[in-house]
Amino acid sequence: MKKVLVVEDSQSERELITLYLEQNNYQVIAANNAEDGMELAAKQQPDVIITDITMEGINGFEFCRLLKVYPDTEKIPVIACTARDRELDRMWGQKQGIDLYITKPYSQEELIQAIESVISKPQ
Repeated sequence: MKKVLVVEDSQSERELITLYLEQNNYQVIAANNAEDGMELAAKQQPDVIITDITMEGINGFEFCRLLKVYPDTEKIPVIACTARDRELDRMWGQKQGIDLYITKPYSQEELIQAIESVISKPQ
């Protein structure tokens, strides 16, 4: 069973993503902010991380940049699920180490396909 860390400050979004993933046989761990996400990523070593970009405190871009700095988390693929759909945001996200960027609203199928895409990608 693949393990997914969901970092999302909106409880309803976090619950929806968790539901999608559990229905598709993923083990889900969740955090409501980047600080907790960093700790869980290091301890739990998920197969993939899904994060929002717009969060209070450390935003998703900075969260990803921090993940890529530490040896324990640098190779974990990151998917950004966000309403921010400007090309500039996508480009900045890539520079911070985001592996895949999907915009809200997205379907359950699109999310699952994104996860499988980054998990199966050679490191």
